[in-house]
Amino acid sequence: MQTDKSEQMRWVAADTRGKHRISAELKRLEQETRFLEEELDQLEKMEAASAACKEILSNVETRPDPLLPITNGPTNPSWDRWFEGPQDKSGCRCWIL
Repeated sequence: MQTDKSEQMRWVAADTRGKHRISAELKRLEQETRFLEEELDQLEKMEAASAACKEILSNVETRPDPLLPITNGPTNPSWDRWFEGPQDKSGCRCWIL
């Protein structure tokens, strides 16, 4: 008889912990639901992303990059030889495929 009472007491204690866990999980889910609803409301109020992207793109394309120097042609013409093919193609074997 004593073992039955101790088992019932353990079951009652476990049941209250289970209720607390379920209640805590339910509160967490409700909070997450509220957060997602607020985020959806914000998204509905925003303008389309493509319109914002077009506006940013037009602003970026019309303004020069302040970190890049503005040059009209190469600043040092001798550097161009590194980006061109060899002048005498018969003398250089590196360009033969």
